[in-house]
Amino acid sequence: MLERLEWEVFLTLAEELHFGRTAERLHVTTGRVSQLLKKLEGRVGAPLFTRTSRTVELTEIGIQLHEDLHLAHEQVERGMARAVDAASGALNSLRVGYVGALAGQVMHGAARKCAEGGFGSPVRTEEVQVAESLASLREERVDLLAICLPLRAPDILVGPVLFAEPRMLAVSAGHRLAERTSVSMEDLAGLTLLRPAGAGQDEWLSDRAPRRTPAGAAVVGGPRVSTFQEALQQTGAGVGAVVVGAQVERFYSRPDVVYLPFRDAPPIEWAVAWLRTRDTPRKREFARIARDVGQRAVRG
Repeated sequence: MLERLEWEVFLTLAEELHFGRTAERLHVTTGRVSQLLKKLEGRVGAPLFTRTSRTVELTEIGIQLHEDLHLAHEQVERGMARAVDAASGALNSLRVGYVGALAGQVMHGAARKCAEGGFGSPVRTEEVQVAESLASLREERVDLLAICLPLRAPDILVGPVLFAEPRMLAVSAGHRLAERTSVSMEDLAGLTLLRPAGAGQDEWLSDRAPRRTPAGAAVVGGPRVSTFQEALQQTGAGVGAVVVGAQVERFYSRPDVVYLPFRDAPPIEWAVAWLRTRDTPRKREFARIARDVGQRAVRG
């Protein structure tokens, strides 16, 4: 009989093909990953992976085992999710947090869609501040969170992308860049860039405050800000600049702040996220509804 951690190590390693990332996702050491894999290969009687100093790949037997275990694992996870959903009560409110005005519009729209379509439980939405957003999810003050990407945290599942928006740089109206029509990532060199509280945690928001430009020039880290309004206030006062999404032109117009589009930066994507240990069909269904609402909102 396989132990749960044995097959989780095998399935995760088959997905990541990297011992370090596998250990990180499962909250164990790389030594423990190797130990469990060796134990599983002993049960099978053959190697399941070929390993070199640079690569990890499934063997033919490993591929076959992955196909079989993956299907079984999905069935177990679906069963557990249905049980958790049933235990929580179908009529319990689904609490949905969001960061930012556009995410708020999409979440409110998704909540209305759920109410109209017989979703099965009421949806309650609430705004959370940047500095408290991940804590609100992990402490289960909200069940789902509409948040910007990238977010790579082993304890959090990220749903489909809701919408994407161009990346912009906010500077004070008196800043030397304010007369430009656009900026480059290299223009960040020498700027004092405000850092969102929480930046760097789980690699979230680190893209808003890079330490270097793509060419390697240093970017000066400025004060940390806990709310978006605080970031705009500091920007307007000339304390620093901040990387934002294009929704700011629509929702946060200010006479003391100028928004400049990047010519060479990827867009900012937004998605709904929830705790891996609290994964349920109801949350996945809400994420699907929110994706449809978000895509229509962007097109409109």
